[in-house]
Amino acid sequence: MAAGPPLDWRTVIPAGFAWPAGKRAAACFTFDVDAESPILFEHAESAAWLDVMSHQAYGPRTGVPRLLRVLDRQGIRATFFVPGYTAERWPAVVRAIRDAGHEIGHHGYLHEGAHSAPDAAAEERRLLRGLEALDVAAGVRPVGYRAPMWELTYRQPPIHARNGFLNDSGLMDADHPYRLATGAEEGAASIVELPAHWSLDDWEPYNYLPGITGSGVIASPSEVLARWTLELEAIVADGGLFMLTNHPFISGRASRAVALETLMERARAIDGLWIASAEQIAAHVATLPLEPVVHKPHQAAKSPDA
Repeated sequence: MAAGPPLDWRTVIPAGFAWPAGKRAAACFTFDVDAESPILFEHAESAAWLDVMSHQAYGPRTGVPRLLRVLDRQGIRATFFVPGYTAERWPAVVRAIRDAGHEIGHHGYLHEGAHSAPDAAAEERRLLRGLEALDVAAGVRPVGYRAPMWELTYRQPPIHARNGFLNDSGLMDADHPYRLATGAEEGAASIVELPAHWSLDDWEPYNYLPGITGSGVIASPSEVLARWTLELEAIVADGGLFMLTNHPFISGRASRAVALETLMERARAIDGLWIASAEQIAAHVATLPLEPVVHKPHQAAKSPDA
């Protein structure tokens, strides 16, 4: 087995990495405008359930307008990852996000988890259909991608690079952005990875649909604000990227939006914290002299007991 490059555990900042002059860390506020799509993909029968569909429609109908008002008050440019089906169902909402000055990223077509895709061709078809839907709805061509449910296969990075994507957000192996190699061969193209994590996702503490998702234990916004504030401050101390993922049908609800705005106010008060969209952060990282990270697939690893 190859030894790989030496590990320098004495420094927090990766070799070659730096934030823009005067900045010591970054924060990115992102929103996955899933609406009905994830429930329809996992539970096709729910298309006939008005109660469930109305729960999901809260996002585009009520949550997005509220969150756009919050972002406007805070002067923050956010990134909204939009599935193609959402763009088809709610085109005026996608245009409102665009017209408010926020970035629109790609989030699959019907919020399909990649683990279920039979092959690379199926994954690319989903990608292309999502691109087409966003173009028709709002005339946008995203440069950023977030995998539905953060399910990313080894087949996808080269597909993304081939289709003009410059960054991905969803891998969970770092606190700092890095260059992600799209292949193991010498000279393979690379895109920028903006790492995320389940602990900075509102789905886990807040979301509940009986028999579909969640435990039924719904956290208080004050509890969620406390945990996210702790992570924000710790990430800033390490000079990393605070990548927050919210969903309008979840955090667009009143008290949760108030807590989120409080977090934004806290972030804005931190000296040297750069608050930017995913596209802005990735564009900066792309200028840095970073060695691309190569993720090599595991080859049928087996326990000695097998």
